[in-house]
Amino acid sequence: MMIDRDRLHAVIEPVVRAHGAELCDFELKNENGWVLRIYVERLGATEQRLSTKAAAVDLDLCAQIARDLSPALDVADPIPHRYHLEVGSPGVERPLRKADDYVRFAGEKAKLKLRAGVAGQKVLTGKLGAVDGGVLTLEDGARTYPVPLDDVVSARLVFEFGPAPKPIGAPKKKKRKS
Repeated sequence: MMIDRDRLHAVIEPVVRAHGAELCDFELKNENGWVLRIYVERLGATEQRLSTKAAAVDLDLCAQIARDLSPALDVADPIPHRYHLEVGSPGVERPLRKADDYVRFAGEKAKLKLRAGVAGQKVLTGKLGAVDGGVLTLEDGARTYPVPLDDVVSARLVFEFGPAPKPIGAPKKKKRKS
């Protein structure tokens, strides 16, 4: 189903800003019924290049935004059928949509799906580098790929778990006497 993203954005953005947050992204998906998901972060997250942790919003703010956004969407009526509204944080594996997102998260690991592909690959995972003239530098170990942003179909940060902590107070193995 095609919706007018610009019209929907025009309804969502002012409500989100009024609550001291910024709109990160939104999506309308059919998951056994339509769901409109709004992703928000702290106001200034993009400009200040905050980490996903520093940009995270709490549940109370999401509930307040949803409470005010619901009637605004009802009045504007940009979606011609029933749907459920969800407001939340984009999380640690946040999608990357705009050139500013790639600049903001330079040095972080990301997974990119490409239209045409680079070096015969349509899916690349690596560390985000500089963006210059609409081309992203992606580092994968010793390899560096130039990726035109226009070729990116979708991209998201990749969360990496650190090494497993050693158990505290684990019982020591006893030696057997022979």
